[in-house]
Amino acid sequence: MDTLHAIFLAILQGFTEFLPVSSSAHLILLPRLLGWEDQGLAFDVAVHVGTLSAVVLYFRRDLAPMARDWFTSLHSRKNTANSRLAWAVLWGTVPVGLAGLLLKGFIESNLRSELVIAAATIIFGLLLWWADAKGRGRRDEYSLRISDIAIIGIAQALALIPGTSRSGATMTAGLMLGLSRQAAARFSFLLSIPVIILAGGLLTLDLIQQPGRVDWAAMIIGAVTSAVTAYICIHFFLKLLERVGMLPFVVYRMLLGAALIYLFV
Repeated sequence: MDTLHAIFLAILQGFTEFLPVSSSAHLILLPRLLGWEDQGLAFDVAVHVGTLSAVVLYFRRDLAPMARDWFTSLHSRKNTANSRLAWAVLWGTVPVGLAGLLLKGFIESNLRSELVIAAATIIFGLLLWWADAKGRGRRDEYSLRISDIAIIGIAQALALIPGTSRSGATMTAGLMLGLSRQAAARFSFLLSIPVIILAGGLLTLDLIQQPGRVDWAAMIIGAVTSAVTAYICIHFFLKLLERVGMLPFVVYRMLLGAALIYLFV
């Protein structure tokens, strides 16, 4: 893989993984629009490692007490705010894990078209706008109930449809349930950790089963670049969220969806 090609795709992955604009849509569409060859499974694994490193590093001060209290809750049967949040992240991952295992082949065969991406980009963008405009709740991520976790988990499963955006779908559900913008974003980012681990694990299994040489230079470039980009993206997104809201991302999704329809339909 060309070095500039690898850097560009890694930057794109790092930014779009956590913004509500769909990383999968961009990684599917960009090579098609520019006539690039598919980046391959090895590179996909590398950028997943990079984005996972970024979110774990950014939330390290939250994850340490969550992990400690979660392990304590296993044998003491007593929950704290941190252990409840850890359980919420784990239970919220179950729907997307099941959907991914059951529907992976169907999605790859039937839903990776430009029209599906365009429709999902627009529809879920409008839902994000509605949730942000009407929600404005004040609940934090520690207040999530079992029913809230189930709804956000189902929303995350819907994001397997290319163009939906995992972060966009989970933030939309969180806002609809009365979470504040910050809480909806933070829980979405925490939810990304097991999801990225699962997705990266599946990609790694697929990669092991495929013969061929691995371009280690491109993988290292992809992992490092996506990690740095994703960390910067998370930091500034959380800093600016209360000030700018979701409207800029909604507008971007509308323009992207319209461009896709114009180009491919």
